[in-house]
Amino acid sequence: MYIDGKWIKTDSILTVFNPATSERIGEVCLVDKQQAENAIQVAKKAFVSWSQKTAAERSSYLKAIADKIEERKEQFAELITKEMGKSIHNARYEVQSAIDYFHWYAEEARRVYGDTIPSSEPSKRIMTIKQPVGVVGAITPWNFPLSMAARKFAPALAAGCTIILKPAPEAPMSAVELFKVFDEVKLPKGVVNLLLGEPEEIASALMESRDVRKITFTGSTEVGKILIRQSADTVKKVSMELGGHAPFIVFDDADLELAVEGLIKSKFASTGQQCVCPNRIYVHESIFNEFAEHLKKKVSSLKVGNGLDESNDIGAMVSESGLAKVHEHVTDAVRKGASVLCGGSRLEDGEYKNGIFYAPTVLADVNEDMIIVKEETFGPAIPLIRFSSEEEVVEKANDTEYGLVSYFYTNDLGRMYRMSEQLEYGMVGVNDPAPFVVQAPFGGVKESGLGKEGGYQGLEEYLETKFVSVKFS
Repeated sequence: MYIDGKWIKTDSILTVFNPATSERIGEVCLVDKQQAENAIQVAKKAFVSWSQKTAAERSSYLKAIADKIEERKEQFAELITKEMGKSIHNARYEVQSAIDYFHWYAEEARRVYGDTIPSSEPSKRIMTIKQPVGVVGAITPWNFPLSMAARKFAPALAAGCTIILKPAPEAPMSAVELFKVFDEVKLPKGVVNLLLGEPEEIASALMESRDVRKITFTGSTEVGKILIRQSADTVKKVSMELGGHAPFIVFDDADLELAVEGLIKSKFASTGQQCVCPNRIYVHESIFNEFAEHLKKKVSSLKVGNGLDESNDIGAMVSESGLAKVHEHVTDAVRKGASVLCGGSRLEDGEYKNGIFYAPTVLADVNEDMIIVKEETFGPAIPLIRFSSEEEVVEKANDTEYGLVSYFYTNDLGRMYRMSEQLEYGMVGVNDPAPFVVQAPFGGVKESGLGKEGGYQGLEEYLETKFVSVKFS
């Protein structure tokens, strides 16, 4: 762990294993609540000087971080694949995303503007200024162990905040490597701190402290709700990027080839373990059979295996519990009348025997009585659902507590606008399976989150607006 510019060793050790091979890939030291509280005080002290640095100074640090990650791009990608299982192709995309976030906010650091407001009195001048919120506690997930950290560090540092990171225990090695970069660029002591330990201990230290003024969390809706409740005691600012249950809608006028390719790209990225993965695939009844057959052929040809093998399309799942959930959803659907077009089982023989692999799966004849339509599956299973009208599919797509991202395919210009406006989601991909870019805001509505990450909006999440009134004679 890394506190106050120093690497901390402890007697408590967490061993990290490769889910594709069960091989040990590394160890990290764990800290306790007292050390977490010490990190908070260190960050509080560092905030005084870091927040007073010029935007240009903070920008130069962010650019240096981006350059260092670029230098060891392949090393980061291989580490991500080893610790959480995704294919090396997906891992490289993640590393580039992390680089892009640091570059983007290196520029945005210079664009923190206030306002001068016309006064109602001749002897008054009124204005607003933007200032960093303070010490930030960041909690990140295992499915994007590098880019999720970058998406929080870059705007926080650009704004002038100091930050404490608690990565996921399933995949902490990328965070350790990122902190090696922070150390190499000589970020001032205490500006960034890395903590991993008993989850409840570390979280309680962050949540109970009045010196931690903001919590930024990416993870499950269930845990996010707990953190929101806990944040109320000290009235912390919060950003929450929570679960999703994305609809993927294919209309009868869509380009089927484009839709199938888009669905495969979006669904099987990170082995289906992304909150933005399509979970409910609605296909117009007039093209359902054709679409299903084309999809079946494409999915059946995908190669599954160790993510480090360039020839594989889909890697391992991160945990046995995650695989068990996918299989539970699939077997429940089959029991209730769904048909398996391909996949539907764990891969266990030969090269798969020591890993956590599930066959990419396509289910037809899926209906709303099945768990897979109600809950986020978080794995490589595609449920196909028929629909007959635009009105019907809008109602079905919105019939969930989630509202992170939605996708639809059509060539009807009017429908593009109607659907974009009617879908109750924070993000909409129109004929686009990967609409996520650093210059645009990422975030959901309803129970999928609060606040935005990315774009200029992501910087605002780490700033407070102060009103200043000057009266003179």
